[in-house]
Amino acid sequence: MSFFDRFSEDLATVRAHDPAARSTMEILLNYSGMHAIWIHRISHRLWQNDSTKLAARTLSQFSRFLTGVEIHPGATIGRRFFIDHGMGIVIGETAEIGDDVMLYHQVTLGGRSLEKTKRHPTIEDQVTIGAGAKVLGPVVIGAGSAIGGNAVVVHDHPADSIITGIPAKSRPRTPEKKKPLVDPVEYVDPAMWI
Repeated sequence: MSFFDRFSEDLATVRAHDPAARSTMEILLNYSGMHAIWIHRISHRLWQNDSTKLAARTLSQFSRFLTGVEIHPGATIGRRFFIDHGMGIVIGETAEIGDDVMLYHQVTLGGRSLEKTKRHPTIEDQVTIGAGAKVLGPVVIGAGSAIGGNAVVVHDHPADSIITGIPAKSRPRTPEKKKPLVDPVEYVDPAMWI
């Protein structure tokens, strides 16, 4: 996927998830979650090379300062990832996030171990995580699930689950509550950015 196609897809993702997004220029200038994702892509590439790991961490900390969103450069993030009201987001080094995932503010994808191993969550495709939720440890959240606000998740949960509580428990997501698949995003002509 080309840079412009990916950029266009990012803009369309914001428009699809946030009815308050009025223009492309507004997204470019004011969406800190999007800024954090763009900077993460650069820091993640730097992280892939041992000689640039320090630069990757420094860039990620600069992004944290600018946006209030902390994404470790080692985290793996899929396409059409959206952070709404991003302040206070923390995504750990070994976190893996699938496609079409949405996070609200104050979400933590953190660890429960100090060992140098897979210690952060795996979030499969089309998962929504509510404000203040904490997903801790190398747990797997199945595709199509939704985690409620302020839930504390420390165990795996199957696909198509509603996950709530402290500690979180899940129940099957009913078909009428399941969000539809995100349609493929079309290219946005740069002339439409304003």
